[in-house]
This record gives sequence, C-alpha cells and structure tokens, in this order.
Amino acid sequence: MSFQAPEELSKKAHELYEQYIPKIDEIKVKERIRIPVQEMPAQDPHVRCRNLEEVAIGYTAEEAQIEAIRCIQCPTQNCVSDCPVNINIPLFIEHTAYGRFQDAINVIKEASLLPAICGRVCPQETQCQLNCSVGKVFKTVDKSVSIGRLERFVADLEREKGNVQIPDVKPETGKKVAVVGSGPAGLVVAADVRREGHHVTIFEAFHKLGGVMRYGIPEFRLPNEIVDEEIDTLRKMGVEIRTNFVVGKTRKLADLLEKDGYDAAFVGTGAGLPIFMGIEGENLVGVFSANEYLTRANLMRAFDKKHADTPIYNSKIVAVLGGGNVAMDSARMALRLGAEKVYVVYRRTEKEMPARTEEVQHAKEEGVEFLFLQNAKRILGDEKSRVTGIECLRYELGEPDASGRRRPIAIPGSEFVIDLDTVIVAIGNSSNPLISSTTPQIKTNKWGNIIADENQKTSMDRVFAGGDIVLGAATVILAMGEGRKAAATINELLAKEIEEEKLKKVN
Repeated sequence: MSFQAPEELSKKAHELYEQYIPKIDEIKVKERIRIPVQEMPAQDPHVRCRNLEEVAIGYTAEEAQIEAIRCIQCPTQNCVSDCPVNINIPLFIEHTAYGRFQDAINVIKEASLLPAICGRVCPQETQCQLNCSVGKVFKTVDKSVSIGRLERFVADLEREKGNVQIPDVKPETGKKVAVVGSGPAGLVVAADVRREGHHVTIFEAFHKLGGVMRYGIPEFRLPNEIVDEEIDTLRKMGVEIRTNFVVGKTRKLADLLEKDGYDAAFVGTGAGLPIFMGIEGENLVGVFSANEYLTRANLMRAFDKKHADTPIYNSKIVAVLGGGNVAMDSARMALRLGAEKVYVVYRRTEKEMPARTEEVQHAKEEGVEFLFLQNAKRILGDEKSRVTGIECLRYELGEPDASGRRRPIAIPGSEFVIDLDTVIVAIGNSSNPLISSTTPQIKTNKWGNIIADENQKTSMDRVFAGGDIVLGAATVILAMGEGRKAAATINELLAKEIEEEKLKKVN
C-alpha cells in the first residue's frame, strides 16, 4: 500500500468513529468485517530515511477504537492459540474498542511484560494475526485485525500517562536464580520468577540490557527508550542487574550454582555469532556482518560521530546480502548513516523473502533497491584491500527445498559486476558458543544450539535455556514463550523444594 499522510488517516478514522462508536453495541458481524483496516500512521519516507526517529507514529485513540471494533469476537480464538505467550487477545481488544485502555493493557500484562516491544517488532502476520477469522474472510492476512498495532497503542498510552503498573511480588523465599543474558527470553524469566518471591540476578555481557532488542533492532523500529522503560519495571520489582559480566569468562556457569549459592540458572545468551558466505573477498575492508554493523550503530551509537567511541564506515554505495528482517534493518540503517544508494541482493524472489511485509514495504518507500534472483559470487577489492564491487550470478527457482521455499539455482555464465564500496552480510547468525564451550555438562546439537526439553531443561541439573540459544535465530515473542515455560518449570522446582524444607523443619 502506498504511503498515506497521518493527517489523512486520522481524518478517515474520525469519520468512521463518528459513524460507528455511538452504536457500538448494535454493530453486526457483517458490518464489522466491512470496516477498513486502519493503517499505521508513519513519517514521510523522504524525511525518515535520513533520521533515526521511529518510523511508525502510532494510532490515535480513534484509530485504535475503530480497528478494535473490526474484531468479531469469534468463538475459535485462533489468535490466542497462535500467540506464543497466550495473551487473551479478544478481551484486550474488546476493552480497546470501548475505550477502556487501562483494562486492555492490564489483560496483556497478565501474560507479557514487554507489550510496547512486542507490539512493534513481533511478526504478528505469521502468529496471532495469521488465522484471524476476519482475515480469512478476505483470504489474506493483510485484512486481519491489527493486533500488534493495538497492543502497541495501549502500551504506549499507559507509559505516556505515567501509569505503568509494577507487578506484585510475593514475599521473599530465600531462593536465588541466575539469568544469563538480558534478551527477551531472559527478561521474561526474570519477571516471572521474581513474581514468585525468588531473588533474581540478571548477568549481562554488554554494558546495557536488552540483548538483540538493544544491539540488533534499530531505533527507527524500536527506540532504546522503550527498551529502557520496559526493563525499568524489572528493577522496580527488585531484580538485581549485573552488566559487563560474561558468564563463561568472568565466572563459569557451574560456579554460580556450586559456589555462589544460586538454586537454578537460565541461559538466554542468544544467537550472536555471525554467519558468512565463505566467498572470495569477505576479508576486505568494507565488508561487515550485519551483527557488527547494527551493533556499532545501535548499541555503540556510532551514528553520533561527534560523541561516539566507535567508528562507523563511511559508505556511498552499499549491498546487503540476505532477505530477512536483519537485512532490512541493515539496508535502512545504511541510508540513515549517509549512503547514497543501497541494494538488497537476494537469491530468491520477493515472495520467498522471510522479512516482514511491512519492513520490505518501508524499505522500498525509503528508496532501497531490491535485486531479486541474484547473489554475490565474490567480493572485489583494490590494491589497498578495500571493496570496489561484487560479482554476482543470476538465479532461477527450482523445486522447493527443506524450508518449503523454491530452491535457487545459479544460471551458468550469468556473472555481472555491481560497483560499490560496502557489503553487509545478513544471512543469519549461529548460537553463542561461550557457555557450551566452558560448560561441558550442557549438550548441544550440530549447530551449537543448547538442547532443551519441552520444559526448557538442559542436560545440566538446575540449568534451563531458551530463546535463540535453543531455537537458533528466531523472533522476540518465540523467545518470550520459551522464557515463560522455563520460568514456570523453575518456579515449580523451587516451590517443591521450599515445601520439602518446611516438612523437614516440622519433623
């Protein structure tokens, strides 16, 4: 869909608001389904491509209520079963439709403490919105109720009003739990375990918390202020936080349990080891992993050239290799850091791209050029070992592979050269090996992911794991879902021990 100015969207929403809200209790299902999707207001593409302010502006209250009344409150509730943390989505949407915004966010927070984050970055179109009954009527998820946008709205409104409520914490139990890594899985574990009254310490290798939400997702999609405020809730709940602490180097995982008195540990160290293509020229100056490029720009704030302690490469023409969300983030960040031209080079077609449709659309609006059915064969450099271009091959699609997508097949003799000065490799990450390499008791699979059972238990006693370190590179909400399961198992383990200790004292 082409860009529409926020004022235009607001005017349309106001007209619908005047038409429907006064008779909200009388609106029939067929009429609700005919109400158009409320698009998310955003900055003008020509302006935002050169700033780091958030692209999406967010709904107004009228836009949120109109979008919410599109929900037909169907009995199947596919949205709930498709949500990794099982938010009561129909109830929070019903509250939103009636303007009961605080009630709406309270419902969400029963299952998730990160609504402002999830509302922004979770791929709702492949999860809670995928099987929405409204979308199914039109046979496209694009017409589903915009659950993520509504979640973002009510979360932002609570924060803007200064009314963020801190979850209740039960009396202290004397039990201690170590959480290694402060990404989405770790934060959920910390919150859910702390609620039960157990002491929780988060150990974070970086100087700031948030994991991939901090270093991997640019501020124009997820402002650091949002991450900070969501994490601040944990501090107010009494969670202890230790930064610049590398478990595996600063202290071994086993020592936390055996010497430091922790009763259980959760490992959520993510998938931060970049994967390269293994082609000629990847060691040239001007070649970056997306992980490094985004970490420099996001966590180290290299875009602030006058004050940043880390440099960022000055690029004019950039090629991003890959087709996922990280590739979109890298391409759009390159524009904001001053690149004159940015290509996304992808060996399949747009249909097969794993990136969110919205992110691809935003990239196109901002001027990123997509080169489909092409891929780099080698990276070219000059006598100073600096990138001067890439030699590409053209591809065609064959039969589907294990991923279900049609396999790209190189066309012999189709080589051509693109002149450029920067290459960003965004084809994925593998799991951080530090914990497994220093803790032989923990079993991993052939990809280096920690093996965990259905309750997130690892092969090491009292150690649990979840998120990207188990799944490989996944989504924020899937990591949160694993965190919830792990927390439930840890809480059950500790509750049982507390009960046994009480019985021993009685006897």
